[in-house]
Amino acid sequence: MRIGELAQRTAVSERSLRYYEKQGLLYADRTPGGHRDYPEAAVDRVVHIQELFAAGLCSAKIVQLLPCMRDKDGGPSETATPWLVDELTEERARIDRQVADLLRAREVLDEVITAASKRSPHHPDQRKSDTLIP
Repeated sequence: MRIGELAQRTAVSERSLRYYEKQGLLYADRTPGGHRDYPEAAVDRVVHIQELFAAGLCSAKIVQLLPCMRDKDGGPSETATPWLVDELTEERARIDRQVADLLRAREVLDEVITAASKRSPHHPDQRKSDTLIP
């Protein structure tokens, strides 16, 4: 399939697909006219790349992990090693820390929202105090 079709099927820009290829994340054959020709498996590969980027992995880490993953279901391939488990465990711990930080930030934001809601112009007590300003 051509790059435009792959972009459409994966909702990833052609520019991103070219970047993935440059980084060694994605491969395409070339037609006699020089156009990229991606195999059907490229759709699954791009989906995995997007998932790994969304999880916060950098392209260098993804390049290391992709050979250890099957494209169809994302499970480990025969080339998966204990190294892969260690790398993914480290990444999961990093994500867990980010989740904890986000939950703390949400709690603080909730407190601010609650406090601000009590001082809202729509709040009866606030309207009274606004009218009493000298």
